[in-house]
Amino acid sequence: MSEEIEIEFKSMLTQNEYEGLLRYYDITSDQFVIQTNLYFDTADFQLKKQGMGLRIRRFADSAEATLKIPRAVGLLEVTDDLTLAEVDRALEKTRFAAEAGEILDRLKQLSISQLDLHLIGKLITKRAEFTIPEGKLALDESWYGEMHDFELELEVSDADFAEDEFNQLLKTFDLPYRKTQNKIARAVTEQQQREKEMEGLQ
Repeated sequence: MSEEIEIEFKSMLTQNEYEGLLRYYDITSDQFVIQTNLYFDTADFQLKKQGMGLRIRRFADSAEATLKIPRAVGLLEVTDDLTLAEVDRALEKTRFAAEAGEILDRLKQLSISQLDLHLIGKLITKRAEFTIPEGKLALDESWYGEMHDFELELEVSDADFAEDEFNQLLKTFDLPYRKTQNKIARAVTEQQQREKEMEGLQ
């Protein structure tokens, strides 16, 4: 189990802008990591109502579960390591992993049990992540349902780092700031839209 404060800034990119940044930073194919994000909540979205997010993230040979809890500045991330077999079991049952002990203990304090949690969305991201003077920069290409998008994320450790400074970074590349929902919100919105369309066809 680990805990850390996440302070993050993000902006959507066009495909051309994304490819331009890959060229600028000389990103090679071996720097990309594929991650599958599985998002969970209760049927009545108790976590969302409290500004919290819960996900399992699966890599090629490892996995982890993370609970994001709002703080005055940024988010507190509580992370439990999982095995690939544990993730497969969770997916099979479309339930959150029973092995994520620390996270489930935190949720128990909110009267939420593992059995209350079910899969609400899935998003696959191809990510290149590296350090620049301002912090940790991630360039993401993501797929969820029928959607496909590009995004820049900057994670900083300095609580005083302001949005103006992030905008300044964007300006150095002549990029506009495009406000965006976080990945869980985008994946869930797309999933709900598809379910509505399916209902309309029945």
